[in-house]
Amino acid sequence: MSLVVQKFGGTSVADPEKIKNVVDRVLRFVGQGHQVVVVLSAMAGETNRFVDLASRMQKIPDPREMDVLLASGEQVTVSLFAMGVKARGGKAGSLLGDQVRITTDAGHTKARIREIDPGRIMALLAAGNVVVVAGFQGVTENGDLTTLGRGGSDTTAVALASVIGADVCEIFTDVDGVFTTDPNVCASAKKIDRITYDEMLELASLGAKVLDIRSVGIAKKYGIPIHVRSTFTDNDGTWVVREDGEMESRMVSGVTYSKNEARITVSRVPDTPGVASRIFTPISDAGIVVDMIIQNARAGDMTDMTFTVPRTDYDRAMEIVAEVAADIGAGKVGSSTNIAKVSIVGVGMRNHAGVASTAFRVLSDEGINIRMISTSEIKVSCVIEEKYTELAVRTLHDAFGLGDEAQPVEEDWG
Repeated sequence: MSLVVQKFGGTSVADPEKIKNVVDRVLRFVGQGHQVVVVLSAMAGETNRFVDLASRMQKIPDPREMDVLLASGEQVTVSLFAMGVKARGGKAGSLLGDQVRITTDAGHTKARIREIDPGRIMALLAAGNVVVVAGFQGVTENGDLTTLGRGGSDTTAVALASVIGADVCEIFTDVDGVFTTDPNVCASAKKIDRITYDEMLELASLGAKVLDIRSVGIAKKYGIPIHVRSTFTDNDGTWVVREDGEMESRMVSGVTYSKNEARITVSRVPDTPGVASRIFTPISDAGIVVDMIIQNARAGDMTDMTFTVPRTDYDRAMEIVAEVAADIGAGKVGSSTNIAKVSIVGVGMRNHAGVASTAFRVLSDEGINIRMISTSEIKVSCVIEEKYTELAVRTLHDAFGLGDEAQPVEEDWG
């Protein structure tokens, strides 16, 4: 007998019939002697509907009230799921984030988990229940409802798996697993059977939407295997696990992209100690994540500072930067939202020379200009014009031999 956390996304529970199908799947697994904690997202489309409703009431919705609204989506699915289990003759108990006592900080709409009390879950399991937990939500020490941000149900699932000592956390979705790139962009994309935590962290941070980055970080920290698989088949999906020697033999594991990017440039910044902190501290305090940063020196003890932020935070970031630029005596603040980031990821890059140069060359051969570059030991990211995104993804995917028919370009890998 194993103890398993199974998380089902919004498309898997999009309507009552699909919820019933998931109920049947879970009960078959329970019938094999396993204990199961089920984590559910809101029905597909519900979160977007709530965001639209909020925007009609307030131009910039109050974060605390937004969490109260958003948390209602998962409440619906867990209650319906528990009803479905009971209608099949099973035992189930549904729990919201505050009932489990998933304690978070007060970062409304982007809260982070601080502590989970597993006591109530373990008691329900011991009594023979399928435990159904609302994903994506928690509660502050003061009792305010919070939500964990987009993809937060993944984080809930893996965090629960870690505190209850689950053998595996299964993430069920509408795709068969993690692919070498987005199959909607590149028809030759292939499912990856096994991928390392580090590779998945990079892919998630760079735009791959199959797993929330925080969930992968928790899984890596506590050694929780993640199995990403389809709700609609019984096939094995992709295992996210610790690195082994076979994985190192793959030079590049995947290509990903993000169009949720905006670039901001502050010109003629005084080149003095502490100026960078004065620019980026208020951005950080606003909960805005800065990605790439480039500083170019100019004559006269001046510099230009260019960086990227999520496009969803662009308006707020521009307000902050405009105020700071005026305070520090900087020049014009420029920006662009017509950009995208494409990236290649693979632990094998540590042992292969020439990966970056190949990526740059094949993009150049397609007439794609690189605006910014960021690297780590297992990734290379390039900011390009948004209109070239799909072409860049297909070009890189073929160049590194990731597709069904593709062959890697000829290169001296050292």
